[in-house]
Parts: sequence; structure tokens; C-alpha cells
Amino acid sequence: MNDRRRSTGFTLVELLVVIAIIGILVGLLLPAVQAAREAARRMSCSNNFKQIGIAIHNYHSAYKEMPKQLGGTYDLTGGATDSNQNNLSWMVGLLPFMEQQGLWDTISNPYRFHRDGTVRTPVFPAMGPSVFDTDYGPWLTQVPGFRCPSDPVIAISTTPAYTNYAGCIGDTVHENHYGGVGSDGVSDTSNSTWSEVFLKQYDRGFFFSRHTRKFRDVLDGLSNTIVAGEIVCGDGTGEATSHMRTVGSVVTQHGPAYWSNQLDPERPRYWDRTVGSVEGINNMNRRGTNWASGRPYYTGFNTCAPPNGPCVGRAHTSSASVPASSRHQGGAHVLIGDGSVQFITDSIESGDQNTVPYGSRNPKPGHESPYGLWGALGTMNAHETIEEQLNQ
Repeated sequence: MNDRRRSTGFTLVELLVVIAIIGILVGLLLPAVQAAREAARRMSCSNNFKQIGIAIHNYHSAYKEMPKQLGGTYDLTGGATDSNQNNLSWMVGLLPFMEQQGLWDTISNPYRFHRDGTVRTPVFPAMGPSVFDTDYGPWLTQVPGFRCPSDPVIAISTTPAYTNYAGCIGDTVHENHYGGVGSDGVSDTSNSTWSEVFLKQYDRGFFFSRHTRKFRDVLDGLSNTIVAGEIVCGDGTGEATSHMRTVGSVVTQHGPAYWSNQLDPERPRYWDRTVGSVEGINNMNRRGTNWASGRPYYTGFNTCAPPNGPCVGRAHTSSASVPASSRHQGGAHVLIGDGSVQFITDSIESGDQNTVPYGSRNPKPGHESPYGLWGALGTMNAHETIEEQLNQ
């Protein structure tokens, strides 16, 4: 009798079944892995914000005031090459309190090198030249603590470095880019709607351009007031959260909801390029792409439109409605004045989005924010009572 050997291999059917099972398991596990990675990135982002909060409190302990948004130096004769023209962001002053003493020392002293390493004559001035000067190395230096790990946009080595965190400038749009004080540091004392006296009534965020704030100015309480919020960096695609629709002075004449009709109906996260101009498509004027600039579009945000709303402004260096935004699903982190970090959803109660922002069309100062809970969190002295639970 001949013994027949029993085959120990897989049949084709068995192999296909095994492959199918593996495919199903991968399909089930991959979303969980991706979710776990995003949760880790979100936690890292929150920790970055907490470090910024600690730095702000340490800065205030040292100087008895907040770092200034749009501060710096001005040279009457040299212009943008011999001073930064009072255009520095609040983030520059935080550097020594964020383990960036070396970068701060470089900025706060004359610097004698071009971007390519060759010697420059004359040297760059202390506190740097224009924040848009791409030959000045410190402005191109990326501070890790200023970036959210969920944002994939990477700065180009020949352009200013990026930030995903922005200071809260309140619930107004009108002239929120200079606070009634010119780049020369001279206040506008006229009776116009862009004078310093007029703007002090309406610019009620934690940061007020070219002015300093103190914790004692926050009459609504530190635990009820936003210091800073997340923003996404522009990538040149025309996404509405990170690329500004430039509309001139009309930006102060409409409520946030008005601009939704200029979004692409087939891609509602993007601007419709057939109906107007968009910054950052053919240039580098994109949201968050200059950590050293104090202009609202780059390092500021207001609480008019809710998180992940569209950016609209007069120009990239001028008045703007620039909401918080993030690459996290459904909302964005904000830093509260007491140092806590909260995740605010896109659906936070934000009042009547058709209301024209205060500061234009004869509004009355001192009123509660028209933008609901979101607007109230962005104001420091409107005497609102915050009864809702945050993190919503």
C-alpha cells in the first residue's frame, strides 16, 4: 500500500480568507490609531499653550504688565531697515520666558550677519528691522513652542517663521491693527473714529495694539477672559480660515455672517476666487506665517465669528475679522487668563452673526458683546457674567 502525504500548506481559498481577515482588522484598527495620534497631537498643542500661559504670567510678574502687541522700536530717518517700526508681536517679548534666551539675546542686540551668513555693514539694529525683512535670520527662526503638531504646514526657509497661536484682540474689527498710535509711536489725538481716545472705548481684548495691558485691567476676571487662541497657518490653497478675503473698508460695515456668500459653493471651506481678491494665493501673506509681526492677521484673533470662521480684512496689515481656527476636529484651543486651556467648539453660542462689530456705525461703548458667550469671553471689561460651562 502506498502512503499518501497529507498537504500542510494553505489552499487558495484559505489564503484569501486570511487576507480578508487581515484587511478587516487593519480597516478597524487604522482609524483608532489615527485617532490616538491626533489625541496625542492635541494634548501636545494644549501643553504648548499652557507653557505660553506660564510665560505670560512670569512676564507680568517681572514687568507688571503684559507684553505689547505691536511694540518695538522706531527710527525717524532709517525706516524699515533701521527699526521694526513698532510692529513686533507679543510673542517676541515672551522669548526669555520660554527657554529661548539665546534667540532673545540675538534679537535684543545688534546683529551683523545676512541670512546667508556673510557680514552685513551696517549691522541690523537691536530689536531687528522690519518684521517682513527676510534677510534677518532671527525672524526666520522657528520657535517649536509656537507650533501646533496637528498643523502640517511647514515654513519655507527663506520666509519668516510661523505660529499657530494668536493673542485675543477683543470683539471688534474697526482699526484693530494700530490702536490709534502710529508706527512712530505718536498718538492720534483728533476727534476721528480712528483716534486713540475713540479706539480705547472699543478695543477691549486682552491685547490692545500699541498699548500695554495689566492684569488689573481685566475687570471681567482672568478666569472669564481669553488671552490667546489657536490659528491655522496658510498653505496657499485659498482656505477661508487661513487666507484673507481683502475687501477694503467694507470689512467694518457688515457682520460676520455676511461673508459666507463669498465662499465656494462646491468647496465651502474655501473662498470663491471669482468674486474677489484673496491674500496668500500668489504671495506669502498668509495667516500665521510671521510670528514676529503684531498685525492681527498674523498673530491676533477676535471673537466676532466663531472658531474656524473665514478671515476678512482691509489688507493683511490692516483692520481684520480674523477668527480662531485649528486642524483639530470641531473647534480650537484657547488660553484663559488664569492659565487654563479650554477647547472651544465651532458651535459655541456666538450671538447674532449679522450684527456689525462695535467701533463703526455709531455703536455705544460699554455694552455687552453682541456675539454671545464667544464675544463675552473675548472682552476684558464689558462686565458680562459667564454662567455657561466652558469647553463647549
